[in-house]
Amino acid sequence: MGSDVVIDGYPVTTNQMNILEARSIIPMVIFELEVPSKEIFKRLLLEKKMEQSTPYPLHNSTQIIAHKNAKYHKNIKEIREFYQEQHQNWHVIDGFHSKWWVWNEIIKDIQQMNKYIQIYMERIKDGKAACIDKLCITPDELIARLGEFGQFCPVSLAESYELNDCSTTNSLEFAAEFRGHYYKMSSKENLNKFLMNPELYVPPLAPHPLPPAALLPKRLTLSELKSRFPKCAELQGYCPVTYLDGKQRYEALVPGNIQYAAEYRDRIFICETEEKLQKFLRMPMHYWDQKLPYKLPPLKEPIHLTSLPLPGYLEQGTATSLIKAMNAAGCLKPKFPFLSVRRSVLLYVAFHLKAFNPKGSQYSRQKYKKKMEKFVERCELITYLSAKMTRKYKEPQFRAIDFDHKLQAFFSLRNIDPVTG
Repeated sequence: MGSDVVIDGYPVTTNQMNILEARSIIPMVIFELEVPSKEIFKRLLLEKKMEQSTPYPLHNSTQIIAHKNAKYHKNIKEIREFYQEQHQNWHVIDGFHSKWWVWNEIIKDIQQMNKYIQIYMERIKDGKAACIDKLCITPDELIARLGEFGQFCPVSLAESYELNDCSTTNSLEFAAEFRGHYYKMSSKENLNKFLMNPELYVPPLAPHPLPPAALLPKRLTLSELKSRFPKCAELQGYCPVTYLDGKQRYEALVPGNIQYAAEYRDRIFICETEEKLQKFLRMPMHYWDQKLPYKLPPLKEPIHLTSLPLPGYLEQGTATSLIKAMNAAGCLKPKFPFLSVRRSVLLYVAFHLKAFNPKGSQYSRQKYKKKMEKFVERCELITYLSAKMTRKYKEPQFRAIDFDHKLQAFFSLRNIDPVTG
């Protein structure tokens, strides 16, 4: 009979962690109570107010707690990463709540853990497949006990002849054990299918064996792709997935992007997008053996904007921003005091382009938005004064409250530069 042991505050150093590992002591679950340092010292202060005075010093002084807290934060990141990577058994609990709330959360987690273990034991005892998530299985142990399909999903391979590589994640959420071997599935749905009828997906009943290593596709990094030089990409660099999925029409000849390259049967293929690359890696046998038509799209040479004639440069580089600015100017019809209509409109368009420049910094956009608002406010002086000013002289007491102030502001703009003033 085994017994449950609760270890409090251990391990908190890498040396303690290594001692546990050396003796094959693997905690089924580790709880980290996440509490801000400010809250720790607040609770300490309340505790010290309530405790009885003692003739001997206690180890809860502010200095000692501060030292322990600093040591804890120095080491905990490395310890947390180790257990998350090796055993996936690290649980973070929000310790800011009451101790009863924390207690209930921990009890719920432990009950869930016990349920996983119980179900695993019962299913393995009955010769069934069982989920191995939450069992603290290390990556090395997983590799050592992988079944005939490595880390490829046996359900995808059997049902649609797809090579779904599950090695991209360390998670064992969709992993199962059957007849002493481990298998990784690509989804919850496939895991449930495997748990229901594992015999259908492993030899001798599995319809498709995993291809030999030489016939497995491999994603290429940019450096790996360059190292293959002078070997050329198949299909002259056109995306094999886009071409076949587009029913091999002329319009489906789209150049691939070198960031999405793969190697299959000692050949290089360049895909258009990440999604297309993943599709190729799952079903390379479906896409690899294609031939290009005799007529190909003309090569697209990169064109620098500055090499275009002025109308072309404006169309390609600033058309959208200009249209918005001119549309705003057309609606506002700005006229700055003592400036021509032409110069007023040009200044407004310039402010608008600066204020809404998508490539400008946040500071620059805010600065020119304020300048534009100030410019518009000054332009509105003419509209206001033309509406309020009468042919006959009016005594000051009969004028609009802010009429004199705005008239004075209008005349003060006679020699003002609207850009800097």
